[in-house]
Amino acid sequence: MQAPAFAESPGDPLSWLGRMATAGQRLNYYGTFIYQSGKNFETSRIAHMSDANGEHERLEVLDGSPREVIRSNSEVRCVLPDQKTVIVDRPGTRRAFPSRLPVAFGGLAENYRIRKGSVGRVAGLDAQQIILEPKDDLRFGYQLWAEVQSGLLLKARTVDDRGEIVEQFTFSDVKIGGEIDNDAFRPRITKSSDWRVVHANGVEVRKEDSGWALNAPLAGFSLVSVMRRPLGRDRGDALHMVYSDGLASISVFIEPNEGVRVEPGPFASGAINIYKRVVGQYLVTALGEVPLRSVQRLGDAIEPVTR
Repeated sequence: MQAPAFAESPGDPLSWLGRMATAGQRLNYYGTFIYQSGKNFETSRIAHMSDANGEHERLEVLDGSPREVIRSNSEVRCVLPDQKTVIVDRPGTRRAFPSRLPVAFGGLAENYRIRKGSVGRVAGLDAQQIILEPKDDLRFGYQLWAEVQSGLLLKARTVDDRGEIVEQFTFSDVKIGGEIDNDAFRPRITKSSDWRVVHANGVEVRKEDSGWALNAPLAGFSLVSVMRRPLGRDRGDALHMVYSDGLASISVFIEPNEGVRVEPGPFASGAINIYKRVVGQYLVTALGEVPLRSVQRLGDAIEPVTR
């Protein structure tokens, strides 16, 4: 249900973070935002509504290959017409702009210096800037702008240790609050019978039963979830482990290698750093929106548990 909007603005930066996290999930909003990573730009239109039946969201990518992401509470459907594929997933706590902040902030201050910046203008609205500066070189910094009255995140910037932009999301226009026509949530892409539906839903695994562990911790990061995800017919499962510091996260995928030649080492895809390593009969892939040194150290530290 839509939260009572336009409450009094909090004074401390941690309360602002909490306000941003809940606003993105509970408010109604409709607008267009631009994603920037390096020289690449992508424009998306988003409609979000929260009512008695839960959370509803439709995101449409307006540039390049058409894509549509439809959320109904915890289920997310990603429609890829170029591939004639629909991917169905339950991504858990992972969310996208503008509701990408976690609701729980315990421990964030251990890894980041958090402070208020100035009030500026984003998409024609007054926005309070909140700055998170990393205390070490294992994570990026963040600059967040929240609409002053509602707390909705209007702009999110990730910066490296030189202050250069790693990635950025920013609304160009947005309407906050009020009713949104149900037509805004109607799928635009028509599927036919020859489309493939991929159920990426994983099966949760107890952390102590994963069979893998770090031989050296990565400061500030802890294991928050373990899932088994299907790789497709005759390929078995991948173990998906997620380590997080409360804001940044690193995913580690462990899958059967089966003798396929793999080029190990680091590489990057947009704002995501990736590191691959072969461990016995398994391929370990660590990736995340964190510095390369972080995914490399985590990827090198993961080992099978000897019982």
